[in-house]
Amino acid sequence: MAMITVFRASISRSLPYCFPNLLSSSSNRNSAPKKNKLLCYAASSHTKTIRSEMSFCIGTHMIPHPKKVERGGEDSFFVSDYNGGVIAVADGVSGWAERNVDPSLFPQELMANASCLVGDEEVSYDPQILIRKAHAATSAVGSATVIVAMLEANGKLKIANVGDCGLRVIRGDQVFFSTSPQEHYFDCPYQLSSEIAGQTYLDAVVSRVEVMEGDTIVMGSDGLFDNVFDHEIVSTVVGQSDVAEAGIS
Repeated sequence: MAMITVFRASISRSLPYCFPNLLSSSSNRNSAPKKNKLLCYAASSHTKTIRSEMSFCIGTHMIPHPKKVERGGEDSFFVSDYNGGVIAVADGVSGWAERNVDPSLFPQELMANASCLVGDEEVSYDPQILIRKAHAATSAVGSATVIVAMLEANGKLKIANVGDCGLRVIRGDQVFFSTSPQEHYFDCPYQLSSEIAGQTYLDAVVSRVEVMEGDTIVMGSDGLFDNVFDHEIVSTVVGQSDVAEAGIS
């Protein structure tokens, strides 16, 4: 069983507000094992507003499976205010634990590298290239699914996804856009890995979506989308005006 990480980001036009990169991770390292699943709910949260003409107001929720509380679970994520704002989630593959490898180390390092490389000239604000460079810089043993979304000031949201982390854009009371999971077979998603057998940034599904003021973005690991139907996510989100209060339960 894995943990779930949930972002809820509402789109608004606001006065400039700046905050440092927010990096959070579950708290150890060769083929691509299967993933395990989890039903969980929202926990503690952070809320920040990202500066730009079109901005995110973000609430984050992260809770590990009860058996993995001591090490903090296996997910990692980061939030950056660079350009229009960047959000990303990486979900460690639990099967590595069978080899006495901590599944949390690979996603932790992957997200830390991505956070540091957001402003890199070669990345050029491209989520697929950010995945490539962050993966190349990661030396931990393990693997992870990953999703990265970048908001431009003009309202274009650029998304790159490898595996079964997901993103929904909710407009009004409907899901306006949804990513699709990538799997080799049931319970074995595409994943970035320390092994040659894993996927690369070239396998990422790349999407571009025009978001509007008032839209809500829900991004999370598969623990959310495997266990909560879209209509349940929508009903939870539309009932909360504050992103930090909109926990998925």
